[in-house]
Amino acid sequence: MIAYVTVGANDIARAKEFYSTILPALGYGLEEGPEGLSYALPAVPGQSPVSPDFYVKPTFDGHAASAGNGSMVAFEARNQKQVRTLHAAALAAGGSCEGPPGFRAAYGPRFYVGYLRDPQGNKIALFSSNPNEPGRDG
Repeated sequence: MIAYVTVGANDIARAKEFYSTILPALGYGLEEGPEGLSYALPAVPGQSPVSPDFYVKPTFDGHAASAGNGSMVAFEARNQKQVRTLHAAALAAGGSCEGPPGFRAAYGPRFYVGYLRDPQGNKIALFSSNPNEPGRDG
């Protein structure tokens, strides 16, 4: 199980504007600290925390942050409408489009996805495969 994912950012304020348009709508809470942003799903008292957490931090070594070629973080939305809404909000918050929301022929018939780059260049996917919604072929 993945416990957490961290992406680097040179401009934490821009990163906060971008990620705060997506992650709270998916249930993540935000804690800010001197070391950056920590987004986590709420823990139910008496139960283990829900993973993974998502961190946006300056680099540990002090060098400029850079996006990983071939790296991507995917967040699951509740439905296709939420994918579209969050994709548009993230673009308005400084992201760039890497592929508009829609079905892709290479994936299953219910996999609805939109791709973005955050202001730092990290690739993000927002997807839904809700079985209660129409699929690519219907």
